Amino acid sequence: MVKLIKQGVYYMEGGIVKESRAFMTSDKRSAAIKNTVSYSILNAHDTGDGGQMKIRFDAIASHDITYVGIIQTAKASGLSEFPIPYVLTNCHNSLCAVGGTINGDDHVFGLSAAKKYGGDYVPAHLAVIHQYMRETAAKCGAMILGSDSHTRYGALGTLAVGEGGPELVKQLLGQTYDVARPQIVAVYLKGKLRKGVGPQDVALALVKATFQSGFVKNKILEFIGPGIAGLSMDYRNGIDVMTTETTCLSSVWETDEKTEEYFAAHGRAGDYKKLTAVQPAYYDGAITVDLSRVEPMIALPFHPSNAYPIRELLDNPYEILKQAEDAGRKIKGDDSFTLTDKIKDGKIYVDQGVIAGCAGGMYENIAEAAEILRDKSVGTGAFSLSVYPSSQPVYKSLAENGYIGTLMEAGAVVKTAFCGPCFGAGDVPANNGLSVRHTTRNFENREGSKPAQGQLAAVALMDARSIAATAANGGALTSALDLDYSKRLKKYKFDGKIYENRVYRGAGKPNKDEPLVYGPNIADWPEQIALGEHILMKAVSVLSDPVTTTDELIPSGETSSYRSNPLKLAEFTLSRKDPAYVGRAKAVKAEEEIRRQTGAIPENVLEALGGFVPPEGTIYGSVVVAVKPGDGSAREQAASCQRVLGGVANIAVEYATKRYRSNLINWGMIPFVCEKPVLKVGDYIFVESIAAAIAGGEERIVAKVFSGGKQRDIVLTVGALTEDERKIILEGCLINFNKKKARG
Repeated sequence: MVKLIKQGVYYMEGGIVKESRAFMTSDKRSAAIKNTVSYSILNAHDTGDGGQMKIRFDAIASHDITYVGIIQTAKASGLSEFPIPYVLTNCHNSLCAVGGTINGDDHVFGLSAAKKYGGDYVPAHLAVIHQYMRETAAKCGAMILGSDSHTRYGALGTLAVGEGGPELVKQLLGQTYDVARPQIVAVYLKGKLRKGVGPQDVALALVKATFQSGFVKNKILEFIGPGIAGLSMDYRNGIDVMTTETTCLSSVWETDEKTEEYFAAHGRAGDYKKLTAVQPAYYDGAITVDLSRVEPMIALPFHPSNAYPIRELLDNPYEILKQAEDAGRKIKGDDSFTLTDKIKDGKIYVDQGVIAGCAGGMYENIAEAAEILRDKSVGTGAFSLSVYPSSQPVYKSLAENGYIGTLMEAGAVVKTAFCGPCFGAGDVPANNGLSVRHTTRNFENREGSKPAQGQLAAVALMDARSIAATAANGGALTSALDLDYSKRLKKYKFDGKIYENRVYRGAGKPNKDEPLVYGPNIADWPEQIALGEHILMKAVSVLSDPVTTTDELIPSGETSSYRSNPLKLAEFTLSRKDPAYVGRAKAVKAEEEIRRQTGAIPENVLEALGGFVPPEGTIYGSVVVAVKPGDGSAREQAASCQRVLGGVANIAVEYATKRYRSNLINWGMIPFVCEKPVLKVGDYIFVESIAAAIAGGEERIVAKVFSGGKQRDIVLTVGALTEDERKIILEGCLINFNKKKARG
């Protein structure tokens, strides 16, 4: 159903033709490159001179895990007002599960910042960030930058990018998003989905086909083809938002009459324009998806790419579940985690269902789930079903059309707009529980369990339709394919008055006399020192997992309540993956403080170096070594927490995402790459003349490793850095860079 074409292709005469068979001249190829939708949007926003792209976005958006840190960083760098529309939503830390008034205090700060600097503020429970941006901000041909990895509005003709907070800071300060021109991969849709197959099924099939190979990493996916016409906008948005899990940079779709109807229904008819690739259009690769062959899917723990057709899982339940069970036991460190015990009488029973967030909480997902559950019951046993409409307008229309009542009658609990189930701040299953969710991710511990405390639960991703079918079957895993229910849904009606009467709209209207309101937990970023002439690093954590997610680097869930206090949040760094990391990093930081005060490397460090004395001008800090860190969330805290604890670099075989590498750079940490970093905790790595190497754009650097009384050399690389990125690393972080820039 999904096929990858790993070579250049042309979109011509309505189909995909491999470059080797297109017989196009070089001149025609050069012209065809410019015929994609992506190319036209990028060019309209590129302020560069033809080399590295320098993008200025039309708008930016943040939620309440990230906006305080972004505004504090921009303020420290000289912010006077928001120069472009900035939307602050409150959909992640809507509950006060930890920290008393912390979440409420941040919300008060956010509103005061919107008033002072001129932004929009969306109160808690009103909408999840991406649904609000779809409904009010996305425009055909626009570009939006968000401090959340699932910033995707491509189905509405908007190239949207999820990045760490410092990239939003740059936009607030009139700087640019600098990126090499990305490759563009066509996603050619054909055929029509069968009844019971939903957007999450298409998305999981796409993620499964692309993630492991890295085929679309840091590229743009452009959806084209005749299959688009048969998909509603909710289906398109549901597929689009999950493209983040392929590790692509962004996505965009051709637009049509249905897109036009969407904008008109939301009172924004003027924001629509037809976007279509001009044939022949050249793409760097292609993915063909036969929608007629897509079937209900399930992504088992612990990644969205660990996906199977539900049919295949039900045919081989023990063999497939055992693989996920073994992975869970490795995470937990013992044999107490079980999934195979969910198999009873040939069926697989799950404990919980959740339909929520920017992927699951849309009108059609919930309405179809209600139709499947009409006149049925979720049962009075252990299984429970929670439903979170993605916005109050969606909730209102569902209620007016009777779908909320139908769900409640069936035993489902309907809640307000909230992203908590996506990252472990709501509906945490019981230990050993298995939850099926139409949400975005199912990484280990992301559902909120704590293996260090002997807990581990698991999440499997499914479409809302199969979740409803499972609920109607008492929690027995059930595919919705060809299920007998009505797909004739009552029409959705958007009520904009909900936002008019509650959202603070201050974009372009700053009140500089408005004071920022600080709660007791909101703290300034601690000072970071500039890069020294030379650098000495101590490995304080070595991670051998094939991929390390940002949730493992800094846990999501209730720990994110401390996101506005860098020092408090840093205490949780790697707490679920390497609990000893914080202590080791603090010890190195204390030794660096001694060096700064005395001007000499501490004796215990010199002893470990076997008599080698680093030259004057050497700074000392900690380093995390990993295989492929940074998959998942855009949260800058994955990097900034390391920096706060004295981190000066990462060493990796590769970085899972551009956004994590950018976060490292913006916090003054060097993103070293090493083909085979054979290092262990306690090893020291010395790099001579690192500042000169960074300033001079050198990519290959020889470093000395001191390990167990022996010395050897390793080769490190840093990859391509822009001029500003080199300066940011040299100055120690983006804040220092901007302060120096302001001083002239």
